[in-house]
Amino acid sequence: MFRKNVVIIGAAGRDFHNFNTCFRGNENYNVVAFTAAQIPDIDGRKYPKELAGELYPRGIPIFPEQDLPDIIKKFSVDDCVFSYSDVTYQKVMSVSAIVNAAGANFVLLGPSATMLKSSKPVIAVGAIRTGCGKSQTSRRVIELLMDRGLKVVAVRHPMPYGDLNAQKVQRFAAIKDLEKHKCTVEEMEEYEPHVVRGNVIYAGVDYEAILRKAEKDPSGCDVILWDGGNNDFPFYKPDLMITITDPHRAGHELKYYPGEVTLRIADVVVINKMDSSAPDDVQTVRESIEKVNPRATVVDGASPIKVDDPSVIAGKKVLVVEDGPTLTHGEMKIGAGVVAARKFRASELVDPRPYTVGRLTETFRLYPGIGTLLPAMGYGEQQLRDLEKTINNTKCDSVVIATPIDLNRIIKIRKPNTRVYYDLQEIGDPNLSQVIDEFIKKFKLKGKK
Repeated sequence: MFRKNVVIIGAAGRDFHNFNTCFRGNENYNVVAFTAAQIPDIDGRKYPKELAGELYPRGIPIFPEQDLPDIIKKFSVDDCVFSYSDVTYQKVMSVSAIVNAAGANFVLLGPSATMLKSSKPVIAVGAIRTGCGKSQTSRRVIELLMDRGLKVVAVRHPMPYGDLNAQKVQRFAAIKDLEKHKCTVEEMEEYEPHVVRGNVIYAGVDYEAILRKAEKDPSGCDVILWDGGNNDFPFYKPDLMITITDPHRAGHELKYYPGEVTLRIADVVVINKMDSSAPDDVQTVRESIEKVNPRATVVDGASPIKVDDPSVIAGKKVLVVEDGPTLTHGEMKIGAGVVAARKFRASELVDPRPYTVGRLTETFRLYPGIGTLLPAMGYGEQQLRDLEKTINNTKCDSVVIATPIDLNRIIKIRKPNTRVYYDLQEIGDPNLSQVIDEFIKKFKLKGKK
């Protein structure tokens, strides 16, 4: 029978999920390749035969996205399915132009085709860009549910950058599990804040298998919490969708794919970082919400910061280290580290670019807009060593660490340093506590105190 040849354009996450839900075992299609972008060193691998299913006994190769025109020609490709997030509409349609010029169809898959249904109530947390505050909002929602005696199991958007077979289903319940699963810095930043608070989090590659494990977790499960990645919409059908917006990037909520989707499908929209945003920018976000989703409940929020030792900042020339993806494809110009440096009156933000080495030098070449901040890149051992050397090379008085995990635990920083912490704080009414109470009432959930 005739099978359409398909390429899935991705970045080691949504692409695998789209394959698993729409193409694996589907005899109408032949997925000839994945392409990879955004994340270093994820091309040149294969989606393994064990995960790909019986139609793909040799697995599926993963090529660089830049090879797309040649792949379309070589494999007589019919459809190219765009499957990654946090990109401008200009970027999406530029890829579409490349695909169409090579003769293939350009396809975007939607929620109905890709969302899985859970037997448990699902709360999903998403955002309009990387770095809006999804993780801190997820933590806040989990704390509210746990305070009401409910068992919460979190599932994180995928970050499978290593052995895909080994990462099919991953469960994290303790810090030692991070080492067991050989997590990168980016993975630890997402998983560690959950496990130290006493809740279980799952991630991996096969999100149908992950969901069924999470629903029957040995610690118990009353609610599934989808902790989104980038600005993607959930893999699981939400019963409550919470979307985070960011006035530091006012207007982006209507300019990036698929962030606008998460805004349009939201039941609740959080306007975060109001404590460090200009009033005009907050108003721009409010107008965007009213324009595309006037039915949503809007929660005003702040991200107040705490610092271990402000004296390490005051009057000092400081190097600010922020979360990597937030600065790279998230394009953030100001994070918690910068806010802390300003609040505690650092004399100068030191530019790390003259001191970078190895893969970090390459990161600044690929993302020249980062400026005088240092992204905590750690997708592999070499990047981690390059991060350590760059920090220690930089001529500064001290280091401000604004990453979700303590870098001192995984690299040796030979300079005075202090950590910055930030949590979501709602302002006035409505607030997330009221939202969660309504959710519990709707689903007749009964917690155990």
